[in-house]
Amino acid sequence: MIHHAYNLATVSTTAVPHGPVASDSFVTIAYLVAAVLFIMSLGGLSKQETAERGNFYGIIGMILALGVAIFSAEVNRYGILAIAMVPALIGGGWLAVRVKMTEMPQLVALLHSFVGIAAVLVGFASFLDPHQAMTPAELTVHEIEVYIGICIGAITFTGSIIACLKLHGKLSGKPLMLPARHLLNLIGLIVTILLGVWFLNSEATATGIVLLVIAAALTGIMGAHLVAAIGGADMPVVVSMLNSYSGWAAAAAGFMLGNDLLIITGALVGSSGAILSYIMCRGMNRSFVSVILGGFGTDGGTVVASGDVDQGEVIQISADETADQMMSARSVVIVPGYGMAVAQAQHALAEVTRKLRDAGVTVRFAIHPVAGRLPGHMNVLLAEAGVPYDIVLEMDEVNDDLPETDLVLVIGANDIVNPDAEDNPTSPIAGMPVLQVWKSTMVVVMKRSMATGYAGVQNPLFFKDNTRMLFGDARDNTDAMLGGLRS
Repeated sequence: MIHHAYNLATVSTTAVPHGPVASDSFVTIAYLVAAVLFIMSLGGLSKQETAERGNFYGIIGMILALGVAIFSAEVNRYGILAIAMVPALIGGGWLAVRVKMTEMPQLVALLHSFVGIAAVLVGFASFLDPHQAMTPAELTVHEIEVYIGICIGAITFTGSIIACLKLHGKLSGKPLMLPARHLLNLIGLIVTILLGVWFLNSEATATGIVLLVIAAALTGIMGAHLVAAIGGADMPVVVSMLNSYSGWAAAAAGFMLGNDLLIITGALVGSSGAILSYIMCRGMNRSFVSVILGGFGTDGGTVVASGDVDQGEVIQISADETADQMMSARSVVIVPGYGMAVAQAQHALAEVTRKLRDAGVTVRFAIHPVAGRLPGHMNVLLAEAGVPYDIVLEMDEVNDDLPETDLVLVIGANDIVNPDAEDNPTSPIAGMPVLQVWKSTMVVVMKRSMATGYAGVQNPLFFKDNTRMLFGDARDNTDAMLGGLRS
């Protein structure tokens, strides 16, 4: 969650006016200490066991950074600063209290948009008032920083808004497939570059402002179109990609303001977001470019047409029967997906886990890299419910053990357990690494219906002889299983 704090740093730092209070050397040292704390925070957040400590480092670093920025030699209009910060603090506190864990993906996307619009506003302000005399060469470099910062910020802002609306269900998860959309994106990129050349060669301030407004509007449209063209199956990658964009937008704002801390933190967030996007793409067997170009995945819950190939009949099972099967098993693996998050079944599932472990059953959780709508979504929900960290494993740590597993419980997951990824080279998800749950003795799949997942393809797992379907709300069925275990 540290990039949320970086977002706050961007907003607060860009809001400060100029005036004398503290020495530059003290500010530099404090910013360096804050940067080290941010790096330690990212290191801590890389593992569940150290995530709490990493979050603490980030909080301390952000308090230090904000304090130094507010009381630095460049700030004297504290009344205006208070007017800007107090509503933000109230709004942030309100969001922290009201937003549910299942709504975190759209909140993260919304916070990314704040960084984008902050970079745009800083760009315009920095162009109108560079605050120092510059040589012609320095002025050229500054204007390049301004133009790039505004373009990156506009793409981040509109793209994040579209992602937030998609994740919140206000926009369809289906990809927007405009005719010649790749050509439109290419034309937009070329026009943006040409506008940048014109901007650098313009001498009148009014002309420069007009060109910046046009560039911001054009790149804003491009950002919205790029994310709108990305299907629901790729949304986890979109979130991490926008995280990277927000980092580079913050770094661009740092260059425009001459703020070392913003440059460092922006680079940290931008690079870590890019690495995470690569990891997510590898987990889906997708290239980063193909995700950016979009067109994969459909709206969640698409029911299979009756004309599709008949794959056989499904075998249903009840919650009580599932509880009996789990209690008699030696080893159980639970695969959570977005359906668990929507039903908020993690707490009941944690209690089921405790009951089974008390009875001597070996229970482990298998987490796919793109499960949920946010990188680490399932890990956060399970940690919130009190599931021990040591039994929450990654896909590569579990797959080899699945043939010796007595029962696999799939709760609200679909595409990440689809055998077509390995068996059907013509499938849209062919080559995507999946959890090989069908190799276990028995698989119980908890779903509301026979609807497809976000990739929009049918799952042959549901029709296999060792698969049982437990239909209904995941929370209700988990509660029923818990009741069976207690009795």
